[in-house]
Amino acid sequence: MRKFCFTPLEMPEEMAMLRQQVRTFLQLELEGMTAVERAHSWSGFDAAFSKKLGAQGWIGMIWPKKYGGQEATTLERYVVLEELLVAGAPVAAHWIADRQSGALLLRYGNEQVQQRYLPLIARGELFCCIGMSEPNSGSDLASIKTRAEKVEGGWTINGSKLWTTNVDKAHLMIALVRTSTNESNRHAGISQFLIDLSSPGVTVNAIADHAGETHFGEAFLTDVFVSDEMLLGKEGDGWTQVTAELSLERSGPERYLSSYRLFEELIEAVDDEPADSVVEMIGSISADLWTLRQMSMSVAGQLHNGDNPVLEAAMVKDLGSCFEQDLPHIVQASLGDDIDSHRDGPLDGVLSYLLKASPAFSLRGGTREILRGIIARGLGLK
Repeated sequence: MRKFCFTPLEMPEEMAMLRQQVRTFLQLELEGMTAVERAHSWSGFDAAFSKKLGAQGWIGMIWPKKYGGQEATTLERYVVLEELLVAGAPVAAHWIADRQSGALLLRYGNEQVQQRYLPLIARGELFCCIGMSEPNSGSDLASIKTRAEKVEGGWTINGSKLWTTNVDKAHLMIALVRTSTNESNRHAGISQFLIDLSSPGVTVNAIADHAGETHFGEAFLTDVFVSDEMLLGKEGDGWTQVTAELSLERSGPERYLSSYRLFEELIEAVDDEPADSVVEMIGSISADLWTLRQMSMSVAGQLHNGDNPVLEAAMVKDLGSCFEQDLPHIVQASLGDDIDSHRDGPLDGVLSYLLKASPAFSLRGGTREILRGIIARGLGLK
């Protein structure tokens, strides 16, 4: 029976210098940002900031230098990501491309595609989105109906994608589509393609959420032609490729730091002599944060060692989402005489935003039910 492996990781001492470099950069670049703006964390889209980050060499850090990377370690990248999120930097523009799209291109893309796109991503000039979900499919990726038909020189794609993060702002989509049908195996016959969103036949619409923001959208693909070189990996291997990709999406510090700004504003708003209940609440939140960070860093260490910690990544994402969603409600229930400086201040604004935004935290990167199904199967319980 498979067991969880969360071996403790101690960051090497040399990471302290990198961490300070990032903090110094962010202190200058984020000066003047409000607490609510910082609370958007990795949902904050700012193309100009991403370009500045690329100029620092902090996008595509672990990629080969010939593709614009720095050949840094996974742990160095983790330090940079952690500092960006804690500071509330607006990293959404390049986030998906840096976190998973680039890794997918490095592993499955041909040389021509790698040379064309990876340096642009590393410079913070090209943004990606992931076309997985579809209308009427829910979280069942194997039920996708978007189809690619082989034609001379490439493929013609027809279908639609839904709930695609930043599809209205991205340049490139990595789409999961069906290239053949196998009645006995739904996971067979699925492939991944790169789609230039400026191509003829692509229609993109942003979708406003209940907070009035447009973090995701829908894409309609009508006779969209893609050349053979835009097929990632081998035809029919898309299911294996996409499950490996999701491990990259589920284990990073963004899976427990989305509500972090609220914790900092809470500390600022607490009276000098808080009630025991407030001290206990802050202690409990701190313990949860510490534990999730240790788990997330352990996964980073396993990735650094070349392992594929699918179960551990799913666990970090599940527990992290629960923490991120619970935190605003815990703070809201505690507001009162012991935390009264929040009124009309940063804490109130951040809390208001996160109460509206946090319900989506358990959807991105896989629903709670999907994650727990992965964990159960991995442990031999299902």
